[in-house]
Amino acid sequence: ERGKRMKLSFRWYGEDDPISLEYIRQIPGMGHIVAAVYDVKPGEVWPRESLARLKQQCEENGLVFDVVESIPVHEDIKLGLPTRDMYIENYCKSIRNLAKYGVKVIVYNFMPVLDWLRTDLARVIPEDGSNSLYYDEAELGAMTPMEIVRRTAENSNGFTLPGWEPARLAELEHVLELYKSVDEEKLFENFKYFLDGIIPTCEEVGVKMACHPDDPGWPIFGLPRITHDQAGFDRMVKLHDSPCNTLCLCTGSLGSNVKNDIPAMVRHFGEMNRIGCLHVRNIKHLGSDRRFRESSHLSSDGDLDMYEIMKAAYETCPDTYIRPDHGRMIWDEIGRPGYGLYDRALGIAYLNGLWEAIDKNAKRG
Repeated sequence: ERGKRMKLSFRWYGEDDPISLEYIRQIPGMGHIVAAVYDVKPGEVWPRESLARLKQQCEENGLVFDVVESIPVHEDIKLGLPTRDMYIENYCKSIRNLAKYGVKVIVYNFMPVLDWLRTDLARVIPEDGSNSLYYDEAELGAMTPMEIVRRTAENSNGFTLPGWEPARLAELEHVLELYKSVDEEKLFENFKYFLDGIIPTCEEVGVKMACHPDDPGWPIFGLPRITHDQAGFDRMVKLHDSPCNTLCLCTGSLGSNVKNDIPAMVRHFGEMNRIGCLHVRNIKHLGSDRRFRESSHLSSDGDLDMYEIMKAAYETCPDTYIRPDHGRMIWDEIGRPGYGLYDRALGIAYLNGLWEAIDKNAKRG
């Protein structure tokens, strides 16, 4: 008897990604591609020609392009500026275009200005000599936002990193000044305005929005952050109650906050049918609740219980898209920090093994 199949996906950065679709298709169980259009500025409409090309490239390799990560939310929307209506209208146009080419889930975030943040993109792991993304609040305290942006760009091995695109950060100092008048309540208010503007379109065309958590899971540089725990996401899904208003449950981002019980959160939101997709990765806390590194996916290498996370997904949201998220850089691979091939492929092999074991145990009763 055939059991539940995991909907495995892999992030691909397009034609300049050193990891080709030909390589990705060779990963056991792989079926879906998570991709985006990278030559469109935030706030502009994604062109159909680019989406048609993405869909064709994936299909030529036996893969399905049906998850987008991400369409950036323009800062004017998060700030609640008068220009937001134009950008929300453009966002809806992009949603319609994506639906025409088979996209089912759009991952996005509502983090002001800065996306995911690390203080070192290649911190050596003493135990095995590999390197991985690393965060230390003490190190961050000595840096300005402009300095962390500069360091991130300089240490990215020549690749553009998601959330750190130059166009998005071009007016960083000016935008940071504007956010001084935006607190958490105002950000929630602006978030609701955005969701009220786009979710009806999503319902019409059958696309789910999946909000990615804050990473790391707390405010930084005095900027408000509102989606990094169960309470924040409970409030988020109620801002516009709809099956299309979901979260992208990233175990590593949420796991950066030691107070979060990740398997319990998977069950909570899985039972609500509010998990649009899952990013599954592991992290290791290093003697402080705000100092951590990204580890291999193996449970014993980090602080997250991958078995319990996958079991919760199997039992409450088995049809959601799952992808390995950041990995270490191993075997002398040089690439986009966090997004090498080898460790993410190893992670998939591990997740495949867990899923098969959980599935067979479930069928035995």
